[in-house]
Amino acid sequence: MTTDLVQLLTPVGERVENAEFDKYVDAVPPEQLRALYRDMVRARRVDAEATTLQRQGELGLWPSLLGQEAAQVGSAHALADGDHVFPSYREHGVALCRSVDPLHLLAMFRGANNGGWDPADHAFHLYTLVIGSQTLHATGYAMGVAQDGGDSAVMVYFGDGATSQGDVGEAFNFAAVYNAPLVFFCQNNQWAISEPNERQTRVPLYQRAQGFGFPGVRVDGNDVLACLAVTRWALERARAGEGPTLIEAYTYRMGAHTTSDDPTRYRHDEEVREWAAKDPISRLKTHLGRSGWADEDFLADVDRESDALAARLRDRVRSMQAPAPTAMFEHVYADGHALVDEERAQFAAYQASFADAEGIK
Repeated sequence: MTTDLVQLLTPVGERVENAEFDKYVDAVPPEQLRALYRDMVRARRVDAEATTLQRQGELGLWPSLLGQEAAQVGSAHALADGDHVFPSYREHGVALCRSVDPLHLLAMFRGANNGGWDPADHAFHLYTLVIGSQTLHATGYAMGVAQDGGDSAVMVYFGDGATSQGDVGEAFNFAAVYNAPLVFFCQNNQWAISEPNERQTRVPLYQRAQGFGFPGVRVDGNDVLACLAVTRWALERARAGEGPTLIEAYTYRMGAHTTSDDPTRYRHDEEVREWAAKDPISRLKTHLGRSGWADEDFLADVDRESDALAARLRDRVRSMQAPAPTAMFEHVYADGHALVDEERAQFAAYQASFADAEGIK
């Protein structure tokens, strides 16, 4: 396995050869490249609209994916329908590729739902805000897939900051020991909130896999074609019973950690400008144009579609009603639970006591 950064498209959109991974994308037709571009543009447009809505007070918080579109969309396009995904809280592009309505994502950050979608409908689990815990959830699920004799794979997303959590190390160990059909996809966006990589690790993150007995590879996370190829390879390993893989998508968080963060306090403008020149969408757009696979009409159609999606989200979010206080007790268990019923009744009585007190006055 290569120890170099896997790259198939340079920052200026030139296709470069790679002896190990070319075969995983050589048969990608122009229409799929256009689909990759479309999904990245849609993801960025949804992200920009959500950020604006938060600034206008319509959302409580929003974690931007700006700059990480290639890592998310490229890896998501490698998944098969039967593969299951465990996200963290920034995988908006993956959610789009798994046909999750982005309105559910915005509603969650508005406080109008607790997830809003059934993970079984899209093979896409609910967002996890507890840093790194989803790696253990994914490992257990993957072990179950193997135990049941299934032929699908599992993929879990997490950031570079999560690798400092013990949960991730435990997940690596369990996945390796039980040969789980699992791909660990780490989006290394250089910053764990305000902590840079050098404060988190002394070795490249992908090398951590070696200590647990499975392969790791670092891919250019701003190269959608390379992310597609490397993830296809890793998922094939998983489905073939060859165990887990760690992919480190080396990318950059162009925006703030969340809308409550001010990145100008801890990073320099020169660094941001350097990464802006490696923009994932511009890279693929240039490649499509040079190859004659995307004309101005196609690009304009993608922009119009993305704008229409953003307008729908804006209108629906602003008209969204707050849920009933007891809604948080729904879907805790698939088939209900006596203790949850008791707690719901107690909470409803507590809420009603305020109305009774108002009546006394």
